[in-house]
Amino acid sequence: MLSFSTKGSIAHESVDKIIEAIHLAKHSQPELKIDGEFQLDSALLPEIAKRKVPDHSEVAGQANVLIFPNLDAGNITVKTLQIFAHAKANGPLLQSFKRPVTDFSRSASVDEIIVKITMLVILANK
Repeated sequence: MLSFSTKGSIAHESVDKIIEAIHLAKHSQPELKIDGEFQLDSALLPEIAKRKVPDHSEVAGQANVLIFPNLDAGNITVKTLQIFAHAKANGPLLQSFKRPVTDFSRSASVDEIIVKITMLVILANK
């Protein structure tokens, strides 16, 4: 789970929310390899994780799923990747609703819309 703090490096109420979310996730789904709070570099780069993460973590430096602290952070990151890395993004898929939910940007391409609708249909059939 991403933050502007890594394992208590900064005390802030938004970090407290992430820590609580981690505890809830670990309690309800103990088989998941979930950890944080991590800054992006600590989540993805092993050499940074070695320096910034004081305790053992199966996730630090090798995360393959990034959970953003809010929709703002996720949207900013997606747009940055689309513009500068020419990446394609599939999402967001919003959690904690009774049915699958996504959001479409006004600038979404036809391909992006088709992928999102396909993801929603798959999730709705589960």
